[in-house]
Amino acid sequence: MRGPEQPAAGEPEADGGIDLRAVRRRARLALVLSQILGGLGVSTAVALAAVLAEDIGGSEAVAGLASTSSVIGTALLSLPCAALMARRGRRVGLTSAYAVAAVGGLVVVAGAALRNFPLLLVGMAAFGASNTANLQARFAAADLAEPLHRARAISTVVWATTVGAVLGPNIAGPAGRSVAGLGVPETAGPFLWGTAVFLIAGGLLQVLLRPDPLLTARALARTAAGDRRPDQDGGGRRGDEDGGGRSLRAGLAAVTDSAPARVALAAIAGSHTVMVSVMVMTPVDLGGHGAGVELIGLVLSGHIAGMYAFSPVMGWLADRIGRFSVILVGAGLLGCATALAGTADGNHAQSAAGLFLLGLGWSAGLVAGSALLTDSVPQRARAAVQGFSDLIMNSAAGVGGALSGLVVAQAGYGWLNLLAAALLIPVTVLTVTVAVRR
Repeated sequence: MRGPEQPAAGEPEADGGIDLRAVRRRARLALVLSQILGGLGVSTAVALAAVLAEDIGGSEAVAGLASTSSVIGTALLSLPCAALMARRGRRVGLTSAYAVAAVGGLVVVAGAALRNFPLLLVGMAAFGASNTANLQARFAAADLAEPLHRARAISTVVWATTVGAVLGPNIAGPAGRSVAGLGVPETAGPFLWGTAVFLIAGGLLQVLLRPDPLLTARALARTAAGDRRPDQDGGGRRGDEDGGGRSLRAGLAAVTDSAPARVALAAIAGSHTVMVSVMVMTPVDLGGHGAGVELIGLVLSGHIAGMYAFSPVMGWLADRIGRFSVILVGAGLLGCATALAGTADGNHAQSAAGLFLLGLGWSAGLVAGSALLTDSVPQRARAAVQGFSDLIMNSAAGVGGALSGLVVAQAGYGWLNLLAAALLIPVTVLTVTVAVRR
């Protein structure tokens, strides 16, 4: 069940004056540092997003809309961010996304202070640009990776989010208390911290992500094809010379033409939707069973550790035993997670175990699916395909998150988990079908 990747025989470590080893190390450092900060900013705020929404909106049924707005914002910004990267490179796209997220954090704080729920949701949508940057960074790691090490390169950047993401929920309390006396609810304080963190992350990328990995990869591809015309950034020509391969239509066409790419897209979108749908309502369910903010933060920290801390293992497995196999492992883990979480009924330890497995299954699906997606499409169409992938995954998760509050309000948290598990069936069937035919 190995993916279709094939290593380039005798890949040069220096080409046309470019030392690939040095460029990879510099890019990896920039991406790792920004992911640590990005994970810190996102997780500190998201830990209390549902609680903030319930407070400002006045109903449990709308509690999931805060995180849902963030997911929708991530989806809506995925294509513009990918288009900007296709034209100007990863550095410009990622720093722009963090800038939008920083503005979104300020709008959330304003909405909370004014107790204006629509303004709060607008701010959450812009705040979602932070996830756009975090998710797109994994593809930046793959730009210059050797094909047989591509999943591990992706997993390293995903893993880097662990430090900030695990720490974030546990400093939500101090972040909230820092706004005491400012007329802002404590649950909005983490968003103010998030704004500052995103500005720092964007600044680091602007300084360190040079030369740009995507533009460099394109330059090397053209050099291999005999086209040695230079670029303004020393890494790949800007503009629209290859624009036909960088549009949404091109991304859709590339996915349509490749069965493995369709499996990858289904795995990424399915894993993310199941994870988001269950995760956004877990704080509300825990709170309803007597859990305080500290315990909720601890459970979410375990969940986030499952998402990120073991991603190198998933990357190693995806490179060793194949992308398809790890996608199926992820689906199995997500199924177990929903079974545990959905039947916990106030057993906080069981909820914590379910949320940990939920993160672990998401990690397997995202890492293996992202590697398979990159393997399965031509280089010139990859930026468009990657943007299209993040649009689909976040749109699907946005719908799931929006419905999750209604499902919990009308039927209960157990039914939410059951419905989430049902989404894994078509993903598993498609994966097995394509893997068997290969």
